Amino acid sequence: MHASSSPRPPARARVHTLPVRLTHWVNVYAMGCMFMSGWGIYNASPIFPFTFPEWATLGGWLGAATIWHFAVMWLLVGNGLLYLLTGALDGHLRRDLFSVRAADVRRDVAAALRLRLGHRAGHYNAVQKAMYLGVLLLGLLLVPSGLAIWKPVQLQALTTLFGGFAAARVVHFLAMAGVALFVVVHVLMVLLVPRTLPPMITGRAPLRRAPLAAPRGGHDA
Repeated sequence: MHASSSPRPPARARVHTLPVRLTHWVNVYAMGCMFMSGWGIYNASPIFPFTFPEWATLGGWLGAATIWHFAVMWLLVGNGLLYLLTGALDGHLRRDLFSVRAADVRRDVAAALRLRLGHRAGHYNAVQKAMYLGVLLLGLLLVPSGLAIWKPVQLQALTTLFGGFAAARVVHFLAMAGVALFVVVHVLMVLLVPRTLPPMITGRAPLRRAPLAAPRGGHDA
């Protein structure tokens, strides 16, 4: 009798580099702190006719929320610079983000609306590329608008550029709202395709391609 051979595990490929994974998880912590402390600061002087629940804020009072916000800001900025630097050096930005065209975005949006958008581990479709580029641009808007609010006297020229202190607060809040929308969509996509989460921890994924979602009898777009 011959012993039955066990099936070979599927081949695995590296899909996320260590810098990408490291900066991603630092961002998870930093963005959580920034949102919660920012909501605490907002509640002290609301811009719009609503406030955030106390349990969703960080610091407990305005002074502590401000300390948290500006302390974690430097972590977020440093982490963002590390991501941009390593991404430029290893080709990640050029290969995975900057190679996007409007026609590709329109095609992938249409495919997603038909639930026929394909997914391959480590591969960014055009919609993902556009979203990541958009959130990077929002980050570039958040930093100067935040500095304009933080030091409106010392950085008077910057504050004036945003239309004054009150206008800078609105710009900062709306930019953060845009980032929050990105986070919500990002988390929903992970919930829809949970197999995308382990590679962001291990860096590797099986060599296979599967559709994000498709009706019965459908084919991958």
